[in-house]
Amino acid sequence: MLADLIEGGLADGDVPCVLLSATEEANPIDAALPGAGRWKTGEGGAFEAEIPPGSSHVFVVSDGRRNPVDQIEALKAWLGDRALEMALVICVVDCALVEKNPKLFAWFEACIYFSDVVLLNRREGVPNKWVGDFTEKFTGKFYPCLFEFVKSGRVKNPSLVLAPVARRMSHVFDEQEWIVADEDEEDEDDDVEMKPEEDPYFERRSGGRRVHELPNIADYLPKPGG
Repeated sequence: MLADLIEGGLADGDVPCVLLSATEEANPIDAALPGAGRWKTGEGGAFEAEIPPGSSHVFVVSDGRRNPVDQIEALKAWLGDRALEMALVICVVDCALVEKNPKLFAWFEACIYFSDVVLLNRREGVPNKWVGDFTEKFTGKFYPCLFEFVKSGRVKNPSLVLAPVARRMSHVFDEQEWIVADEDEEDEDDDVEMKPEEDPYFERRSGGRRVHELPNIADYLPKPGG
């Protein structure tokens, strides 16, 4: 699917590269991905990767067995350190997996919250009503992301999917916004303390666990090599 998007969605002269997770098993189809490299998780969960010189577009493929919020947070810091811009976030939904395991809705809901484009994949055997109800849960809340169907591993309009248009609910990759630290307290000198706005999915409890905890998707997937 990614190889098809790159082939049909980029312009002549563009130099793309693809970064796969170091934990991802090698696959013969990797040869179809231009400039394929690997990213890994460093100390403290930091995102680590090297971009090939001359690359015009970098596609980072997340680790589909791990918490997406942790990966987004680490990627945000990595981009900030290099003054790089996130042009687009694409989420691929395994409809058959979610339809079979409703508890995974929260996992994909988090992904879609951060996404500009949502690709509905593996719909074979899934009732059309379920697909409609699934998308309605987001369009009904006025999510601005673009929903597109995948058929036989391809999308209808790769150029539309890769258009760098921000449609995500999250502002984590936008310019930092500041809010009043505590609106209930007023300094006697009328000074107002400001703090950077924190994305709801990044919030943590006093013990360090996230406020929004997600199911472990790996519990619902075949073991690697299985």
